[in-house]
Amino acid sequence: MDPVLTPAGVRALDARLEGAGLLELAMEAAGRAVADTVQAAYPAGRVLLLAGSGANGADAYVAARHLHALGREVEVRALGVRHPLARKNRLRLRAAGVQTTPLGTSPAGLAALRRSLGAADVVVDGLLGTGFRPPLRPALAGVVAAMNAAGRPVIAVDLPSGLDAGTAEVNGDPVRADLTVALCGWKTALLFGPAAHLAGQVRLDGLRLPPGWALEGADAGAPADAEVAALLPVRAADAHKGTAGRVWIVGGHPGTVGAPALAGVGALRTGAGLVTVHSAAEVPLVMPELMVRRHADLAGFLDHVAPEDRPDAVALGMGLGPDAPALARQVLAWEIPTVLDADALQPELAGAGHGGCVWTPHPGEAARLLGAPTPEVARDPIAAARALQVRYGGVVVLKGGPSVVASAGGVQVARPGHPGMASAGMGDTLSGVIAALLGQGLGAAGAALAGVTLHARAGQLAGAAHGYGLSATDVGAQLGAAWLDLTGRR
Repeated sequence: MDPVLTPAGVRALDARLEGAGLLELAMEAAGRAVADTVQAAYPAGRVLLLAGSGANGADAYVAARHLHALGREVEVRALGVRHPLARKNRLRLRAAGVQTTPLGTSPAGLAALRRSLGAADVVVDGLLGTGFRPPLRPALAGVVAAMNAAGRPVIAVDLPSGLDAGTAEVNGDPVRADLTVALCGWKTALLFGPAAHLAGQVRLDGLRLPPGWALEGADAGAPADAEVAALLPVRAADAHKGTAGRVWIVGGHPGTVGAPALAGVGALRTGAGLVTVHSAAEVPLVMPELMVRRHADLAGFLDHVAPEDRPDAVALGMGLGPDAPALARQVLAWEIPTVLDADALQPELAGAGHGGCVWTPHPGEAARLLGAPTPEVARDPIAAARALQVRYGGVVVLKGGPSVVASAGGVQVARPGHPGMASAGMGDTLSGVIAALLGQGLGAAGAALAGVTLHARAGQLAGAAHGYGLSATDVGAQLGAAWLDLTGRR
């Protein structure tokens, strides 16, 4: 699992490395990783490295030394020296025969920078790191503007200069990188838009730290596909529909009957043995394997379900309408695995969750649940998901690209899907996917993470097959292929 580090987490990790006498070694590895990335992506031409006064500048000096050793023509322009290791590595670079030039921010200095940019084939941005807080000072904003206007490929060290590592928002006009070498772990700004849109392709380098050190101080983890695949159930050879999970979908009212139908398809495609849609409306039979039950009094029906007749898992809320909170309370009282979505995501249910329930809000719904503006949720999805989990209980899936899964055991960031998934019905399908995994015996946290990952991979496959505009039906049809792709199991 890869760590997701906040600026505070990076500072704590640096302090720990320094205390153990390993910080200089980690910095050497970081600079070498940047140099190797430059060499692999742009194997020829002149390299201009812009070094700040802190740790990112030190990384740039190390990268310049390694590139020089590889025979590359390098030029280094520096803002100054503040970090002790920046000073030390600048001296090492000079000893290797490479001089640094002051990076002036005056009109004359910016003119000289523009000439250097014009002569470069690739630029390394080592100006600002995780310690930076926007906005850019006007003088430095001129440097960044010159970089962005030069039209040269830019490789950023850890994150593009001008971004706040701990948030997804963009303040002003930061560096627009083509490639970012993320050191030690992901940062919020590299995972979530709009900040992530400025990072280009991101390559993660763990720097060979002592095992577990980065994760111990991480804000969240980003599991690999293989780790998620290990969560998915393996069906026994003698399995039958009764052992593969009985799932109920509770949703739909006139005008929104497609929502529970899509959830039912998601559940079937994810391996649920028996899927029944319970609704007060007439739900279309979109798959003949899907069972549909209409109830004139849905609340009365739920009241009279005997414990032995209850399903293995429920997904509730999709198109359910204003009765959803009351119906959600009825089902939550059963204390069986439950997915709550759409109309069931209401502030009045705060504290009603249990260990087996999964809440699945998108950012707008999350904002309503928290009583906060939507931009605040989007600014820091990890913090928002954690706050939701504390307030509502169980497990929270804050949907997005990527989605965040928060449980009492921690926070995980799942793989992103496909931009074409920004269309109606995707969340309904996802609810069915998670409910099916719950019905097959996965715990709430595992079902949420595996379900989000499976759904995202299905979206990627659907995007490859259909192009940009995708329907939830397209994605549902790819769930089996996504399962095979993640696990390799037929």
